Amino acid sequence: MTHLQPPFAASFQAKPWWWEAAEPPDRDTPLPDRAQVAIVGGGYAGLSAALTLRRLGHQAVVLDAERIGWGASSRNGGMVSGGLKVAGGDLEKAYGAETARRIALAAAASFPFIEETIAREGIDCDYIRCGRYVGAWTPAHYEAMAKKVDWIAEVTGLPAEMVPKARQREFLGSDHYHGGMAAAATGSLHPGKYARGLAAAAERAGATLVDAVRVRGIVQEGSGFRIATDRGEMRADAVLVATNGYTLDSRGTASPWLARRLVPLNSYIIATEELPAETIDRLFPGRRMISDSKRVLNYFRPSPEGKRVLWGGRASFRKATAEQSAPILHATMAETFPELRGSRITHAWTGYVAFTFDGLPHIGVQDGVHYAAGCQGSGVAMATWLGHNAALKMAGAANERFALDGLPFPTRPTYTGNPWFLPIVGTWYQLRDRLDRMAA
Repeated sequence: MTHLQPPFAASFQAKPWWWEAAEPPDRDTPLPDRAQVAIVGGGYAGLSAALTLRRLGHQAVVLDAERIGWGASSRNGGMVSGGLKVAGGDLEKAYGAETARRIALAAAASFPFIEETIAREGIDCDYIRCGRYVGAWTPAHYEAMAKKVDWIAEVTGLPAEMVPKARQREFLGSDHYHGGMAAAATGSLHPGKYARGLAAAAERAGATLVDAVRVRGIVQEGSGFRIATDRGEMRADAVLVATNGYTLDSRGTASPWLARRLVPLNSYIIATEELPAETIDRLFPGRRMISDSKRVLNYFRPSPEGKRVLWGGRASFRKATAEQSAPILHATMAETFPELRGSRITHAWTGYVAFTFDGLPHIGVQDGVHYAAGCQGSGVAMATWLGHNAALKMAGAANERFALDGLPFPTRPTYTGNPWFLPIVGTWYQLRDRLDRMAA
């Protein structure tokens, strides 16, 4: 069979490696007739919102179409980067210096918040503050990073430095990049364990978590809402939609306004077979999280126990299976780490992330329904933080306005949430990456 040929291991499985230790459990919780707050989406944002609402004395029911934590929350790379992506963007051009600073600081606050959440709730998820290294695809990319490194250090409150190519092997066991940036404001965790731990914390606080209930419609009714699901109807005083990359699927969406503002994109990940400890130590000095500056980026890391390489990226801009995407990722990995060319893949999987047209995460209210979405592929800390802030707003407990709340949330004419244009844009980005590298 194809999936048993190299680079696949004989034991290959098309499922998240994270699920070996923490597959989302099945729940048989009945659907309540009503809730004070109904939260649609059982990922990090929805669970964090439920936990905060319960701490503030509000009843919360979390609904998920699959299993709680089944989506991106147990499929991602486990990189806790906080607001680095937001802080590294071109905020000042769009919003001016003062607003840009408020947005960047609000995004960066997601990092200490998730660290506090893990410690406060006693979540055993292999968390380590390890730092990140971002490899520069070209010398021009290196210079662009250098212009932002001091700003990132200031906003995050933790060191960030440029690393010339001559020093790169202190941070990454490869000569594939033209130097890069090392930033301390990044951690690593086991996303499956974190999803389960956050769910357990919400349940301990008194939240109700309901699996396998697909929301088909949300209608304002009097002072509250009527929620139609495939398991019947329920009423709620307030609703938060936190479905992010899973807002629209082939069966439609209960939130068409939000779907029009999110661009769902498949991200693909592979896990290698177990490797010698000295190999991991050589490839990942300091066990940092790694990404690069390509338009079609790669992100990679050692597994929490230090025995495997987990490699992720945009292997395809069309819908592809894990088996189809895995050899592409393996080949890309081997370009960076030639010594892994003969390694085998034991697991491969995919999941949806959600981008926005302005490159920012958002919380807000539309037609009375609250939303939290758009983490740009860096949602471990950010989704947790967005859910918390959405909950504070719903409970009337926010001490000040959250800078990511109520920003203009753009869409594009005729866009309905189905990103038909991704293969075209993705191919162009891949071409640009190749041309930039050839010219470097």
